[in-house]
Amino acid sequence: MAAFFSSLQRTIIAGIVLLIVIAIIVGILSGQMIKPDHAWFTFFMRWLHVLSGVMWIGLLWYFNFVQTPSMPKIPDDQKPAVSKVIAPAALFWFRWGAAATVLTGLLLAWMNGYIVQALTFQKGAHVIGIGMWLALIMAFNVWFIIWPNQQKALGLVDVPAEQKAPAARLAGMTSRINTMLSIPMLFCMVAQQNAGM
Repeated sequence: MAAFFSSLQRTIIAGIVLLIVIAIIVGILSGQMIKPDHAWFTFFMRWLHVLSGVMWIGLLWYFNFVQTPSMPKIPDDQKPAVSKVIAPAALFWFRWGAAATVLTGLLLAWMNGYIVQALTFQKGAHVIGIGMWLALIMAFNVWFIIWPNQQKALGLVDVPAEQKAPAARLAGMTSRINTMLSIPMLFCMVAQQNAGM
């Protein structure tokens, strides 16, 4: 069992298989099997959107609540393990989680027929529109401010030594801005559908 769960790939596959088994059992018990129609694909896109968002915002909060505050407590000789191994891997999933969240969110809005209304703040789509624009700003920050500056700060690209500290500060400050924006963004995403706003 330990060997099975020591592999992330096998763990993910097991999660997908478990999901399929649960869907089949619930379908049999309820008499309502999955019907691959527009409503089901819209639900599936929403699930992918939430899954991607958990990856993105989970890593954003990991950076801000765990990694950044912990770095001063780590002995200098151990910091390369974080900056050379953990941070680059986390940043990979962070930026692609952001891209997947935005892409699935835009597809979901299109599938539900409110993409133009939300992005242009038309009546009935104000809250989701605010949430979408906050997410777009955050994704822009990830790809065009945080990631390029983290590459400099972590030494993933060659820059003069004096550019590393300012790059780290800018990436860190932008990450904090995204953390701040994530709070109303998540509220807006949930409120539109569930709070009648």
